[in-house]
Amino acid sequence: MAKILVIDDSQMMRLYLKRCLEQAGFQVEAWLPLSAMEIAGKIQESAPDLVLTDFQMPGCNGATVARMVFKTDPRIPLLVLTAFRDAEMEAGLAKFGVKEILAKPIQPDRLVASVRLALDSAANAIANGT
Repeated sequence: MAKILVIDDSQMMRLYLKRCLEQAGFQVEAWLPLSAMEIAGKIQESAPDLVLTDFQMPGCNGATVARMVFKTDPRIPLLVLTAFRDAEMEAGLAKFGVKEILAKPIQPDRLVASVRLALDSAANAIANGT
């Protein structure tokens, strides 16, 4: 069973994402970082197979989360949720290995499909040594 770390500043969104992913058979830990300095430690402690983060959060944003996940373990796939996106943001996130930027609001089937695709892609990359 894959473990997903959900990072979002909205308690309602964390609960929604957790419920959707758990119903699909994933193990989920939902978390709200109080500062960017906590992220690397949480990634190491949690040892997730995938990180799903909101882009706009006080204290640290999705770019900070992406940078810290990439620095901690670049093999961990990362998905970003946002209600706002632009080409500059997407280019900045891509350099840190973000697999997909998902638009809010997100439907459960779209969320689960994106998570499965990112996990499959990561597993294939590991199997192929890339």
